[in-house]
Amino acid sequence: MKAIFNKFIACSMAALAMSACTGDFENINANQYQPGSLDADNYALTSSMYAVFGRVIPSDVNMTQFTDCLLGGTVGGYFADGNQGFRDNQIAAFNSNNGWTRVFMEANPNSIIPTVYVNLAIIEGYSETSGNMLPAHIARLVKVAAMHRVTDCYGPIPYSKIGFDGSILTPYDSQEEVYNKFFEEIDECIAGFYECMDNVRAPLIDDVYQTDPVKWIKFANSLKLRLAMRISYANPTLAQKKAEEAIAGGVIESNADNAIYDHYKTGGNPIYGATIGYNNDSRPAADIVCYMNGYNDPRRAAYFSQAPDGSYIGVRRGWRVVPSFGLYSGLGIKATDGSIWMTAAEVSFLRAEAVAVFGWNMGGTAEQFYNNGIQLSFNQYGCGDATDYINDSTSQPELYSCPDNSNPYNGTISTITIKWDENASKEVKQERIITQKWIANMYLGNEAWADYRRTGYPKLIPPAMNASGGIVDSNKGAQRMPYPQEEYTNNSVNIHYAVDNYLGGPDNMATKVWWACKPGI
Repeated sequence: MKAIFNKFIACSMAALAMSACTGDFENINANQYQPGSLDADNYALTSSMYAVFGRVIPSDVNMTQFTDCLLGGTVGGYFADGNQGFRDNQIAAFNSNNGWTRVFMEANPNSIIPTVYVNLAIIEGYSETSGNMLPAHIARLVKVAAMHRVTDCYGPIPYSKIGFDGSILTPYDSQEEVYNKFFEEIDECIAGFYECMDNVRAPLIDDVYQTDPVKWIKFANSLKLRLAMRISYANPTLAQKKAEEAIAGGVIESNADNAIYDHYKTGGNPIYGATIGYNNDSRPAADIVCYMNGYNDPRRAAYFSQAPDGSYIGVRRGWRVVPSFGLYSGLGIKATDGSIWMTAAEVSFLRAEAVAVFGWNMGGTAEQFYNNGIQLSFNQYGCGDATDYINDSTSQPELYSCPDNSNPYNGTISTITIKWDENASKEVKQERIITQKWIANMYLGNEAWADYRRTGYPKLIPPAMNASGGIVDSNKGAQRMPYPQEEYTNNSVNIHYAVDNYLGGPDNMATKVWWACKPGI
């Protein structure tokens, strides 16, 4: 490992160039573990930690626009495209070009895989040299948090065979193999955190938990729970085992322990930059706004800006006719907000579903976790007591009203209400849980998209335009993104093997990923 470190420390400046989140150098003024002045090793460690952290929700604004705004946030029902120039390249209408769909996997040296793996090598080398393995365990866990978004986008990906140079010109793993590796790596990180309880802390290299191993253990278990629920239909035995292990190990239960990359206190939140900062290139989607309007949800004021008439109005996704965007709401995110990775509300909803739908032991009842998830989300956004909202048994998502009649929708989205009903069917319970989880998880578009593909919920308005040539069912939505064309040019043998043996269908948006196998959807 020391040899690897020596090799990569020489290219640390290149690693810095690859990261858009390494400009905060005023906080780097001393050795993170020992007295003394800044040296090359500490400089490389700090910047490399920023680089790895900045690839969960990418700190690069252009990358985030593709991964979290035009892709995850849109197909997940949170955003609609807000730029008339996007009409012919809308992922929501299933007609995106390669330049929009390749970014999770392959775009340039600044993209996720090269950045994570090059900088991970630097961090591991530093940890080996310093004798403090805490930074390495943190970075390895963050790698899983970043890479599960990649496999969830495509299905099979290069993973276990990727070298430290971040090269993806390697054989693919099946998605099942990737998930098995994730669980193995999470467990290794948890064990590592316990071994590092007495290690010297280095708060400046960690804008999530300030290198507190106790909090990192909670996040690790919470991430394990999320991934366990992801495979709940594909491998229910393993899913239950890992979910119950996560609860036994301790998960996020308080907003004080939310996993938020708080790196943008002076501005620069990438989702803000990619939406409001890019002249509202993304607007609130009609889907999320209709649900929240129907529920009279007080979180609207935090999520959206008001339309000129004082109401909240979303844009229909995949629009055919360019809307009069000035008549619609904008997003409410601020430039100084942290990047949300995972919250106590999400964890509580995961536990609710595990109990209500699958009968697993989560340490409480589904109703307790469901109600708690709503209250935690209200607290997160400063909305006070959620009792009235939780007890609302009649409100339903409103019908969509299109202010300029550009892309109307006359159907009912859903009739799901808020108040928990223990006598409801498992299907209704799942819709109720996922709907409230979706509302609480605003801005985590790739999580929303994953839940939609896994469960069929929340119910969404079909896009106004389907430009897939009949490939994608508008009522089921995009199931994955096609592999980058560069893979067919540069990694031909490996990608053809993966498509033929692992993918389970043609390389298009309609083929389901491995874990999206719930019967009947």
